[in-house]
This record gives sequence, structure tokens and C-alpha cells, in this order.
Amino acid sequence: MLKNFVKLASATAVAAIVVALPAQAESDRAELLHDANRVVTHMRHDPAFSQARTMLDGARAVYIVPKLVKGGFIFGAEGGDGVLLRRTEHGWSSPKFYGMGSASFGLQIGLEQAELVFIINSDRALRGIEGGNFKLGANAGITVVTLSGGAEGATTPRGGDIVVWTSATGAYGGLTFNGSVIKADTDENAAPAPRKEAEALRKNLASL
Repeated sequence: MLKNFVKLASATAVAAIVVALPAQAESDRAELLHDANRVVTHMRHDPAFSQARTMLDGARAVYIVPKLVKGGFIFGAEGGDGVLLRRTEHGWSSPKFYGMGSASFGLQIGLEQAELVFIINSDRALRGIEGGNFKLGANAGITVVTLSGGAEGATTPRGGDIVVWTSATGAYGGLTFNGSVIKADTDENAAPAPRKEAEALRKNLASL
């Protein structure tokens, strides 16, 4: 009897985990979309917003990373999850989930957190990102410039296949994106994005 009870309890526990995993994944995706929506709202209040809005008018797509964390002592690393939305004839597409990350080695110390909006201006840059492991700084003909003093590099949006708006804080002197890889999350994209949060993000972008 006890043996049967243990088997039943074990089976129930496994079933609960199997049910909980998809629910947790859905919650994580909804939270990421909610945070991406918050970033769009934050961008409205930035001094660089007028330039960003001009760039968004002709953008092919946007890639929003609500929380890119960069930190390290001697070894450095950065990473974050984000969402990609294409421009369509009817506004912005349903978001797709992409991760971003890189690793580096050098004399560095600190911790930095940033909100990022990649304004993708060219078809070749969009094709590169959607095509697989897209490595910034390693793709011939793809230029990346920045809109904010929180990131190193050019501060003008002119001539960039990708223009990055960033709001960064921390001990680092700035963010650099060379060597960063953007890759689709096939597991997260296996199911449609949570409708409520996705629609709120699309409407917020459309109102810029």
C-alpha cells in the first residue's frame, strides 16, 4: 500500500512539474513583453527621443532588450533577453523572442545595466538577425551607431544600418556592442506571444 502511495505521489509531482513549466514560460514571456513596453515609455522621456522617433518612422524593425546586464572582474560578460517586431503594412508585427549576449577578456571591473532599443533601418541588417547567429561588428557592411551618451561610439543616427538607443547606468564608462550575438529563442517562439502584452507593446510603438 505504502509503495503504491509513493508511486502515485511521485507521478503526481512529475505531472505538476510538467504542467508548471509551460505556465512559467508563459509568465516569463508576458513579463518580458511588459518590460519591453516599459522601455518604449521610458524612451519618450529621453533627450534623444526626437531623433529616435525620426528613425522609427522609417525603421524596418525594432529589437528591444529591457535589461542588458554587463559585469565582470578581469573577465566580462553581458547578456539579456529581448523581443523583435517587424514593420508591416498594418503597423508592427507580433513580437518574436531573441537573446543577446557576449563575453570578453580584459582589465575591467564594474556592473552595468541598460535598456536598449535597436532601431533596424536596413533589410540586410534585419535579414542578418533573422537568419541566425548575428554578430555585431563582424558583418561586412553593417554599421551600428548610438543615440545616447551611455554608449560608446558615434552619437549620430545618420548612416547606421542599426541605431541603438540606450539608457545605461553603472561603473563602466560605456557600453560597446562589438562581438555581441543576437539569436532567436526557438523554444520561446514555438508558441504565439501572450496576446494582451503583445498588443499593448504594439500599440505603444505605433503611438510614437
